[in-house]
Amino acid sequence: MNDLAEALYVPALDSEWDRVELLARCLLMSRAGVKPDDGTIATLKELQHQVEALRTSHPNPWQKLPVENLSPLAMDVLAVIYAVEAQPRVGLLLQDLNNTSQPFPTLALVQVLLALDNHESKHLYQLAGEHGELQQRGLIQPVSQQSDQAQEAGSHAFTCIRANRFWLGTLLDWPLAEITPPGSFRVKQQACWDDLVLPQDRISMLHEYMMWLRHKHTVVDQWGGRKVGGPVALFSGPSGTGKTFAASVIAGELGWPLYRVDLARLVSKYIGETEKNIGRLFDSAHGKQLVLQFDEVDALMSKRGEVKEARDRYANMEVSYLLSRIEEHDGPCILTTNLRSHIDKAFIRRFQAVVEFPRPNEAARALLWRRMLPPQAPISKNVDFEMLARSVSLTGGNIRNAALHAAYLAAEQGFKGGGTEINLEHIAIGVWRELTKDKAQIPTSDLGVLVEYLPENIVDQGAR
Repeated sequence: MNDLAEALYVPALDSEWDRVELLARCLLMSRAGVKPDDGTIATLKELQHQVEALRTSHPNPWQKLPVENLSPLAMDVLAVIYAVEAQPRVGLLLQDLNNTSQPFPTLALVQVLLALDNHESKHLYQLAGEHGELQQRGLIQPVSQQSDQAQEAGSHAFTCIRANRFWLGTLLDWPLAEITPPGSFRVKQQACWDDLVLPQDRISMLHEYMMWLRHKHTVVDQWGGRKVGGPVALFSGPSGTGKTFAASVIAGELGWPLYRVDLARLVSKYIGETEKNIGRLFDSAHGKQLVLQFDEVDALMSKRGEVKEARDRYANMEVSYLLSRIEEHDGPCILTTNLRSHIDKAFIRRFQAVVEFPRPNEAARALLWRRMLPPQAPISKNVDFEMLARSVSLTGGNIRNAALHAAYLAAEQGFKGGGTEINLEHIAIGVWRELTKDKAQIPTSDLGVLVEYLPENIVDQGAR
């Protein structure tokens, strides 16, 4: 056995795949008019015993997946669907049974393969349907959702079903390639709780949001609490106050990746396309351990006005669909906005946490200056962090940019043969560049006492 084969080999599940393979061979024999012999029947019974023993053992490989309280039939269905990719020769057999080039089984084929009676067949379609347990847990998905083919997905008897790639890789210990949900991008920023510079009550609110994730099993499964999706949080506040940074802290605490959703890529001027884009996003994220962050949601969730034309009605439908998918998604969703007052209060009441991110006060700004200047950089003794905090009221994002600009100025000065210490002149220039991003002409008095350190050649004469 070569290295690749050994890496993919999972002995504990062999009985599952061997049983499905033998069932497929028996069905092919039956279609050819050949009755399985006694030896084949005996082997099938022995494999059935092995499968039952495997599923009741503790631990067992299936427990890597969210299969708690699934019925034996549901587990049989999973075994058939997962065997196709776990053991390729099973896929080839099902390809022959399908009489197509498609190796993934249809529900009709699963029904025949497992020899289900009418009652069991009804249960099969309930389990594997769009709202059934297997799809809701993200364990399986219709093949039509993997492509742009305009075929109907759901519980139709001849819709092909495949394993969720994430859970398949988890079950078989395959290295998982990162799959970015459509319309989003990965936020690489690393952060922990100690990095947050926020009022203590806001940090407590963020910890309370984590409780919804940490104790869902206890409250819902053990105590019978009402199950809600998400949880969903709204982070509001001016730009640069740490909303995305806090989302990174939560993702880091969970050990999950953070994906930032660009709503502009989801919204389409064509009726119905926005819902399709939203659907693709959540279908891709379903069943995966990740955090979704939706930026500037006020653009969609603003106060609903009077419906004056058809487009207004469809816009309201798009918002309702987005919110329903967010609420149904079994994973953390964080919505951010700079304009909380623009969001319809009916939406806000449906969130599990609403956290306001204020502009940092003087003490917070001093701490941010200390943290944002590169920790290994040489810093001049004349840099007074409290003075910097008093001089200009900047947000954390502004301070980060100004501090980095000052560091690069110092590095350039060292490159040219001067000193490399970050001094107040570098910081004054960095702050000035940050202030003039929003408005080119501003009074130098906005720099406070830092104006004394701003070189004359930096300031446009029209701003003085």
